[in-house]
Amino acid sequence: MKRIKHRSSQNTGTYVLVKNNNIEQAIKVFKKKVKNADIMMELKKRQHYVKKSDQKREKKALANKRRQYKEIKEKNLH
Repeated sequence: MKRIKHRSSQNTGTYVLVKNNNIEQAIKVFKKKVKNADIMMELKKRQHYVKKSDQKREKKALANKRRQYKEIKEKNLH
């Protein structure tokens, strides 16, 4: 009995079709796709392990910074 491999219909990564041998345009589109997909941020984040408690601490600190910035912005408007 033979095993049948099923291919998924999903693409397995970011890709760009090169049209009319215009590689510069394809590179430009590829860079834009990578930036919009936050791939580089994900790679940077996965370079080393971060404990859950440290993640929570960073998240709290960012929330405090956002709150402080918002308060300063509102104070300057009034």
